[in-house]
Amino acid sequence: MLDIRAIRNNPEMFRQGLRRRHADPSVIDDLLAVDERWRAALTETEQLKSLRNKTSEAIAAKKKQGQDASEDIRRMKDVSDQIKRLDEEVRDLDTKLQDYLLGLPNVPHESVPDGRSEEENVPLRYVGERPTFDFQPKPHWEIAQALDIVDFERAVKITGSRFVLYKGLGAKLERALAAFMLDYQVEKNGYTEMFPAFIANDTSLVGTGNLPKFGDEMFKLEGLPYYLIPTAEIPLTNYYRDEILDASMLPVKFAGYSASFRSEAGSAGKDTRGLIRLHQFQKVELVKLVHPDTSYQALEELVEDAADILDALQLPYRVIEICTGDLGAKETKKYDLEVWLPAANQYREISSCSNFEDYQARRANLRFRPAEGARPEYVHTLNGSGLAVGRTVAAILENGQQADGSVRLPEALVPYMGTDIIRSASAKGAV
Repeated sequence: MLDIRAIRNNPEMFRQGLRRRHADPSVIDDLLAVDERWRAALTETEQLKSLRNKTSEAIAAKKKQGQDASEDIRRMKDVSDQIKRLDEEVRDLDTKLQDYLLGLPNVPHESVPDGRSEEENVPLRYVGERPTFDFQPKPHWEIAQALDIVDFERAVKITGSRFVLYKGLGAKLERALAAFMLDYQVEKNGYTEMFPAFIANDTSLVGTGNLPKFGDEMFKLEGLPYYLIPTAEIPLTNYYRDEILDASMLPVKFAGYSASFRSEAGSAGKDTRGLIRLHQFQKVELVKLVHPDTSYQALEELVEDAADILDALQLPYRVIEICTGDLGAKETKKYDLEVWLPAANQYREISSCSNFEDYQARRANLRFRPAEGARPEYVHTLNGSGLAVGRTVAAILENGQQADGSVRLPEALVPYMGTDIIRSASAKGAV
């Protein structure tokens, strides 16, 4: 949520922010018109309430002295009617004002490149050597099915499309990756491991900016104010909601593993095969709560923390800076990490790392006290995938595939897997 006082003081900055997002800047004028009416109605009702209080005292004094107060009483009835009408108007205008503020996107940071779509995102660096094959590389879903480590068909039978069942070494690989990612972030990058609930209430989702804008992208529990979480960002960011942290606690760094549930609304026909776009997938999420003065340095460090996993797994990837037209509504600046998938001959997103400044903190009332006796300020929040586990499985299968159908595992996973290679059952039994 944006600061209404900042909008009042510098509306052109926010209009320009919307222009850079290729959105209609006139919404700022609409918001300010509602804000002006709200403040005027609030002032008027407060003045009338003050008049009513003073007149009530005068009426009591007149009655005590045996004087006629009927005219004052009649006037106060009219004033009370006006107050009731104005109180309703203030409530209605306040609701409209909050709706505007909840719906406004964040202002892009000045360093974000201008652009209209993902086609204008800026590649910053390429890391790692792409593998070469003396055979035609297969897509990960064919590799996984041939190795009998996933089952898509029975997942459809049990649940529906865009779900998967891992089995055998596939299930172990999924579990091993999550454990490796968490261990790395805790032991080497100083995060606190968290295991959150997979259900969050609507207040938490408003706090992170998922509601009201993205309600159709989530699974809601029927008849209840609860949703299946689309990412561990929701519970981790809300952990200190409505609290005031001591400055010495910053930065807060959480690494949380959870299932993530997404309806994939609007994705019909996209990535219908494989592990790239599922209704349920597992992810290790990195969340930071930091001092406002350090949030952009914290963003660069967050990108490196996520990239550490790709480096350790020896997966080739690139880092992309997201342009204004492809920036999410909550974000002031974002980088994507895209891993190389040989069969598709392209890089695919495996992590997004974002700075929200105080956009989420205002919604979640998440503050810190800079010094003893000082007024609380809003923290800046950041998050990034560290990483999406299913997409990492896909990348390992495709980059590590061998001519005989087996998959060579990254060295970092061998202690977690107990083997450096995944072979098919028939290959294991061959003489």
